Amino acid sequence: MIKFVPVFITTLFFYGGLHAQQPDSTLKKSPVKTLSDKQYNALLKGEDLYGMPLVAELNHYPMPDKAIKFKKELGLSPNQVTKIAAIATELHRKRVEMGAFIITNEETLDNLFRKQRLNNGDVIFYATRSGLYYGELRNAILQACLSTGDLLAPQQIKKLETLQNGN
Repeated sequence: MIKFVPVFITTLFFYGGLHAQQPDSTLKKSPVKTLSDKQYNALLKGEDLYGMPLVAELNHYPMPDKAIKFKKELGLSPNQVTKIAAIATELHRKRVEMGAFIITNEETLDNLFRKQRLNNGDVIFYATRSGLYYGELRNAILQACLSTGDLLAPQQIKKLETLQNGN
């Protein structure tokens, strides 16, 4: 029995490792060298991988989609639901839009470097543009948090944070 345990543990690690390394079949392959498949798909879908709303959420300004998720538990009024849903919809649109711009900018940088057709001005322009796109995306997220926080009563925000910490 003692000899069986190391073999069992080795087998468990081997098969467990295989399972953990299987790629997500729903991900599109990133055509951009500088973006992983996960990053590429998140940018296309308008998902956040970078923790951009964290400063707002830590200071009691919630994401609109999180407030909508718990609308019943928070007792949101129909007016609050309508306004917060509109904020969430616009934020998602903006995330997808900025994601496409970020992807295009990364493709452009890759093409310029690969073809060796760039100069200092090109690097400055596209590197700065990259920062602007990420900045505009973060601004949109933080503005959505600010607007959502302004629509909620302090007790609703407190309850939302409690609900989120419990899930």
